[in-house]
Amino acid sequence: MNIDIIFKIAGIGILITVIVQILKKSDRDEIATLVSIAGLVIVLTFVINMVSELFDSIRTIFNLF
Repeated sequence: MNIDIIFKIAGIGILITVIVQILKKSDRDEIATLVSIAGLVIVLTFVINMVSELFDSIRTIFNLF
């Protein structure tokens, strides 16, 4: 497993948290919610890609298909 992806996810999480806090302080709660959902979608794309690679490697290891 590559450690870079963990740093990317952590960086995105920290960045999204800071942006959401700034938006909540300026009374823009709706936009803060949208930003947090967008951050979640970005991180989920990374995770889905990693799970896909895991299934591909399992398929190759056990000679499935």
